[in-house]
Amino acid sequence: MSDTHVPARARDLPDALWAAVDAADLVVHAGDWVHVGLLDRLEERSARLLACYGNNDGPDLRARLPEVARAEVGGVRLAVVHETGAATGRERRCDTRFDDVDVLVFGHSHIPWDSVTPRGMRLLNPGSPTDRRRQPDHTWLTCTLGGGQVTDVVLHRLPPRTPAPARGA
Repeated sequence: MSDTHVPARARDLPDALWAAVDAADLVVHAGDWVHVGLLDRLEERSARLLACYGNNDGPDLRARLPEVARAEVGGVRLAVVHETGAATGRERRCDTRFDDVDVLVFGHSHIPWDSVTPRGMRLLNPGSPTDRRRQPDHTWLTCTLGGGQVTDVVLHRLPPRTPAPARGA
C-alpha cells in the first residue's frame, strides 16, 4: 500500500485492506502515512512490515522510517521508496538507481503502476486505498514472493465511498 494519508484523507484504512494486512506474511507501505498512529497500528498487526517515509511525512515518521527500505523475501530482492520521479523515463532511472533490486514498490502518484524495466526489475505502485485523486477506484496490491520470483500480482479495487444521506432526507 501507499499514500494512505490517515487521518487527513480517511479516518482509517478500508476493512478489506485490514483483512489483507492480517493475512499477509509481509506488509509493504511506500510512504505518505501523515500520522504516526497508523505506523503504530500496522506494526502491531503486521507479521512483518517493510516501509519508508513519504514527502508528506513529518519528523516523527522520518525518525522511525528510512527513505528507502530493503529486504530479501523468498529469494526476491525488494525495495520500497516513495518517489521515483516522472513516469517518462521511470524504468531506466530506476534501473540505474536500484541496480541491485528485483522488485521496487513506490508511491507518490496515487496511480497504480506495474511495469518491467529493461534489465527485468518489476516496478509496482499500489495506488492509494484512501485518496484516489483522479483514479476511478481506491487501490492496493498483493503479490506472492517466492523461489526468486514475483507471482500473483493483484490490484485490489474499492469503489469511491459515497457519503451517507443527510438526516431527514
